[in-house]
Amino acid sequence: MSTSETSRFVRLQVEMVLEITDPAALSGTALESIAAEYGEPGGESAEERMQAEAAVREDGAEALASLIDPFDLVSEVPGVELTQASWSSESVDYDPDAPDDWDLDDEDDEGGDGDVPHNGEDDGEHSGASGGAERRI
Repeated sequence: MSTSETSRFVRLQVEMVLEITDPAALSGTALESIAAEYGEPGGESAEERMQAEAAVREDGAEALASLIDPFDLVSEVPGVELTQASWSSESVDYDPDAPDDWDLDDEDDEGGDGDVPHNGEDDGEHSGASGGAERRI
């Protein structure tokens, strides 16, 4: 296929399993990020801020999702622009020695119907999803 026949768009799929080794450090960093995002307490978005703070205090997956931003991962890559992104995190049972816990042949093919086009602004929306967190831009 020549360059003119190939798509300019590429779907990059990354799956990671992370171990939370210091829950207090993770939630503390997430709370600092929320404070920076919302500014002084008591503003017009005080309820949203309180909900976000409560979520990251009680759920490590929510704290992690609030700190991860795909735009940050690709913003320094020359020649690419993030068009849309969706990511989620959830607490999982994981045994690094179990062969079935990391099956690279088991592809998740959900499609992109629910993805929201990225318009250069992060709406900061977080939503809990089955004990985890999902975020879209």
